[in-house]
Amino acid sequence: MLIDLHTHSSVSDGTDTPTRLVRKAAAEGVAVIGLTDHDTFDGLREASAAAVGTGVTVLSGIEISCQRDGLSVHLLGYGCDPHYEPLLDELAKVRVGRTGRLPDMLAKLTALGMPLSEQAVMYQVGASPSVGRPHVADAMVAAGYVKDRQEAFDRFLYDGGPGYSNRYSCDIRRGIELVRKALGVPVLAHPWGRGRKSVLTTPVLQELTMEYRLEGVEVDHPDHDDETRQELRTWANRLGLLATGSSDHHGLGKVGHELACNTTSEDVYAELVRRVRARGGHTP
Repeated sequence: MLIDLHTHSSVSDGTDTPTRLVRKAAAEGVAVIGLTDHDTFDGLREASAAAVGTGVTVLSGIEISCQRDGLSVHLLGYGCDPHYEPLLDELAKVRVGRTGRLPDMLAKLTALGMPLSEQAVMYQVGASPSVGRPHVADAMVAAGYVKDRQEAFDRFLYDGGPGYSNRYSCDIRRGIELVRKALGVPVLAHPWGRGRKSVLTTPVLQELTMEYRLEGVEVDHPDHDDETRQELRTWANRLGLLATGSSDHHGLGKVGHELACNTTSEDVYAELVRRVRARGGHTP
């Protein structure tokens, strides 16, 4: 059974609508997808409705933009109550931070000889409540400045890059607490990808597990090489953490992140759902 617990729709920065994402999963034989749009639950109702009669199960999820010592890290929350107000308030602050930095990013790109209007970026956003760097990257592609999102990030929009602007993010410890209080299961997303091993060190993983009750780490992910996966799985076993796997699929928005290119085992998925159900969270 193919289980992919980290996917994105056009409600955040993916290119497939929630309906199209579910249909794609059904066509490719994926039994379970976790819809984990950035900082919003808005795509879950459509995805769940689209899944009826397809054989695809949609696990309620979210990917929260967090930080540790000022550096970006991401947290997945599975089975959260999508109406839990303290979490919704925090997500709203994160989304405001995303939008608020846009003028500074556009000014930096203009200084680099790549002028873009806010309207050009918002055209790429569409109906999504979550404005992000991928939408700026898409506007750069549309203007002919770069060939794809990857080039935009590699050259200009990476953390600390010449087109980057900092924004508000949730402290990772608070993020874990909010997910648990919302009756969900907190799992670190791609924790050792993109140079984050120096941020989420093994002592930090221990702290987040022992003191803040982190429950899982995403081990099998396109940003992790084989050596990283082996080491991270060892630490997950030592700390008693769930070791998940997923594609981080964004449709056409990310190269090398095809749906179900990495998957979660049936045993880990069953345990994750059991925990959500036991605490009264949102289960399929």
